[in-house]
Amino acid sequence: MYDIKALYEASSVEDAIKLRLEHPDAQILAGGSDVLVQIREGKRAGKELISIYMIDEMRGVSLDDNGDIRIGSLTSFSHITKNEIVQKYINVLGEAVDMVGSPQIRNIGTIGGNTCNGVTSADSASTLFALDALVELTGANGKRIIPISEFYIKAGTVDIKPDEIQTAIIIPKEKYNGYKGHYIKYAMRNALDITTTGCSVNVKLSDDKKVFEDVRIAYGVAGPIPMRAKTAEEFIKGKPVNKDTAQEFSKQVLNDINPRDSWRASKAFRQHLATELAYRALKECVKLSGGEM
Repeated sequence: MYDIKALYEASSVEDAIKLRLEHPDAQILAGGSDVLVQIREGKRAGKELISIYMIDEMRGVSLDDNGDIRIGSLTSFSHITKNEIVQKYINVLGEAVDMVGSPQIRNIGTIGGNTCNGVTSADSASTLFALDALVELTGANGKRIIPISEFYIKAGTVDIKPDEIQTAIIIPKEKYNGYKGHYIKYAMRNALDITTTGCSVNVKLSDDKKVFEDVRIAYGVAGPIPMRAKTAEEFIKGKPVNKDTAQEFSKQVLNDINPRDSWRASKAFRQHLATELAYRALKECVKLSGGEM
């Protein structure tokens, strides 16, 4: 059923790095919800695997002394959704990962595995882009922290060196403090389906709730990798909170995204989705922030 050449089980981050160096062609195995399916389908037949699933130090959500939120890469989707820190400060991420697959997949699937796959449809990815998340990578020479926008290189490829593993996702305090976020996933089915288009928005309003101080918007399946709509973000800064602003903002996203035609949806339909989801997500963020539109 599974054509696996060898399975090595890492007991620590240091052990995982050592195994990576000893077996440079081996595939990292976290939750296994994607990798094992691919092996069963013959797409990774004969591969060596390095399991990092037992490294408990890579699990959990914590609040650093400086207010940054640290999410261990082996933290499952279900634990992220239910975590009190996530619910209090970045509930949008909990909502986004709660849309992944089925309850069984959310119990085993990890945020590290979801992002390291490098696919644009990952439900966590667009929200992490909208949160300006940082990716922590640990290798033989220590830790390396890069913006998630630099972590994704091209479809299916991320910036992990041969001796590294992803150990955490970090949300800086200044990127979530004072913001409210909302994620909308559009798919052909309500459950167990890959995202047709996903849109995540973070909004910071002025104290009187009348002006958009800052807005960050990111998409999944609007290009080869998750992407921000920078033109729309720049347009809306300092603009009044009203429907006209929101409608123009939603049109501006088309200057940055580049969806493709596929059997799931045409490019034109994805462009329509992108504008509609931008408007709806922005409107919900305003509501969550205590404003009216």
